[in-house]
Amino acid sequence: MRYFLLSFLMAFSIVAFAQKTYIYCGQLVDTKNATMLKEMTIVVEKNKIVDVQKDYVTTATAADKIIDLKAYTVMPGLIDCHVHMDHETNPNRMLAFQQNKADIAFGSIQYSKSTLMSGFTTVRDLGGSVSIAVRNAINKGQIIGPRIYTAGKIISSTGGHGDATNGLREDLMSISELNSDVVNGVDECIKAVRRCYKEGADLIKICSTGGVLSLEKDGSGAQFSEEEIRAIVTTAKDYGMRVACHAHGAEGIKRAVRAGVTSIEHGTYVDEEAIALMKQMGTYHVATIIAGKSVADSAKKPGYFPEIIVTKAAIVGGLIQGAFARSYKAGVKIAYGTDAGVYAHGKNWMEFEYMTQAGMPILECIKAATVNASDLIGVANDLGTIEKGKLADIVAIDGDPTKDIKAMGKMVFVMKDGVVYKLVK
Repeated sequence: MRYFLLSFLMAFSIVAFAQKTYIYCGQLVDTKNATMLKEMTIVVEKNKIVDVQKDYVTTATAADKIIDLKAYTVMPGLIDCHVHMDHETNPNRMLAFQQNKADIAFGSIQYSKSTLMSGFTTVRDLGGSVSIAVRNAINKGQIIGPRIYTAGKIISSTGGHGDATNGLREDLMSISELNSDVVNGVDECIKAVRRCYKEGADLIKICSTGGVLSLEKDGSGAQFSEEEIRAIVTTAKDYGMRVACHAHGAEGIKRAVRAGVTSIEHGTYVDEEAIALMKQMGTYHVATIIAGKSVADSAKKPGYFPEIIVTKAAIVGGLIQGAFARSYKAGVKIAYGTDAGVYAHGKNWMEFEYMTQAGMPILECIKAATVNASDLIGVANDLGTIEKGKLADIVAIDGDPTKDIKAMGKMVFVMKDGVVYKLVK
């Protein structure tokens, strides 16, 4: 009994005097209310926020740590809801035939680190050959990177945006490995979702229309029937997963929304009917404006893309920002996403600039990259706001984004899960 009591007291002592970190914030973005708070203190213990107080708290003990961010603007860790951590834009289209998965994975190490250091502590990876392995390596502490929720393979119809055999010669089109995520009909759609779950995916990504960077003739046409999409959504729900849908054309958007997808990615040709449906169904729009602008810029460089892509990129690049503006002004739910990989990783913050240009106030943009993004992914209980009980994902920038939007690109402090990865002194 005496030994038990002594052990209990020792354990209590460790808990009672555990080291805390006090973060002094010159400005703190209240993402829930889209407002700015002055002179605040965040208290972190292990990987959790245990308190948020007005003024600079002076009760820290000698064992505690103080991080002075009085000269900076602090906010929750940012969330990018559309990235591809396994590649980065490159004019060499032979890379797909030259790189093994190990080569791709090693490249992902740098992309992951760049993303985290730019203040994005969580991402939703919407399609990649090694994203599940990269997620696992980050979770094990083997490499540095953001918290990843990944779809793994993209589910596409034959000839669709996710069909890797588009534009290849006939004998290459029949290679089974290249067709492993190509499905047709309800039964194949159901099986594909179950396979993604088996392989370790956190969510499902489908393509209900064509795309820009694939070697198909048109990016606007619908490429799944509503019945097929509904089968995917229903099966995903059975397995506890949500569905993100790549869609540019209006008909493909409407089919996907009616079938119950969680988000529409891109939405370039969204029309009034589609907008009304998205509002009715509570579907998120993840616009990825930077992706449209980036591919349009790359298309101007001779030889960067095949001619079939150049034509589509020039059109989409000029429309995608306007599509976002229409959705936002109509009241569609907006979550932040950039399609990182289509442009250089680490520049994710530039989407903030394009969103504000389209009429969304910066604090609303930050809310889209925190509160809304965490809701879209399904992790709002842990992320998205700086509140007691949330995970300690905290970042800080040099400057006031309400006065200079480019301050979002001046990341000086990054904490993920209570661990400091960046601290500029």
